[in-house]
Amino acid sequence: MVDLGVGQDTTNTIYTDSQSVFVVARNPIFHARTKHIEVHYHYVKERLSAGEISLAYVPTQDNLADLFTKALSREKLEAFRKSLDLLPFVD
Repeated sequence: MVDLGVGQDTTNTIYTDSQSVFVVARNPIFHARTKHIEVHYHYVKERLSAGEISLAYVPTQDNLADLFTKALSREKLEAFRKSLDLLPFVD
């Protein structure tokens, strides 16, 4: 946020259902097995250690972001839509 000229006093919390993010981000030791892990995992690890972000687990079935990123069943779509107070789609 500082790079964008927006200051803030608190850390940003990133909610994720990815267990691999937690494993890599919280492991302070670089192993040969983590050498080929995607760059964004290492970026998260750096930002976490710098105190700029914090991670919080959200179970997959409760991950509202899936509404925008995945094909969902009608029931799950409606439940997430209602959770976000979005209006129903009308033909």
